[in-house]
Amino acid sequence: MTTLTPDRPAVTGPDATLPAPRPVTRPRDRGRDDGWRELVDAVRESGQYPTRAEAESVTRVVLSALGGHVVGDERVDLARALPEEAARVVASQVPATRVLTAAEFVDSVARRVEGATPATARWDVSSVLSVLPALVGDELVTRVLTHLPPGYALLFGRAELTPAG
Repeated sequence: MTTLTPDRPAVTGPDATLPAPRPVTRPRDRGRDDGWRELVDAVRESGQYPTRAEAESVTRVVLSALGGHVVGDERVDLARALPEEAARVVASQVPATRVLTAAEFVDSVARRVEGATPATARWDVSSVLSVLPALVGDELVTRVLTHLPPGYALLFGRAELTPAG
């Protein structure tokens, strides 16, 4: 099934091409506010959003949803690695009482974004999460993924490998 929206490219089935991650650079001499701007700009480019405001809104919704599912040292380290505004969004969330599957996570984002469908919400989630490895580092993303159910790696733009059995 193909879903077209005027603001987003077509997303087709579970094998749809996800946005390619865009490296986010945060030079040491820049402030953390510049880091937020760069994060939103990376999400805008990754998700091909027509406006910065739309990319910022999607970034806030997805990071907010993620913040409820990342706990412990990984949550602290993620907040430290993110720009100040993004760190606040993640850290301000109450931990979820139940960890959602990747599909449920996407559905929860769809409920928070006006007019979203499961397909556009998956696009939104991947547009945000796929830029995080370049910002916070692959090692931290790997640690976060070890505490989340299978399926989240794909949302971060990674292959999900399963052991042969």
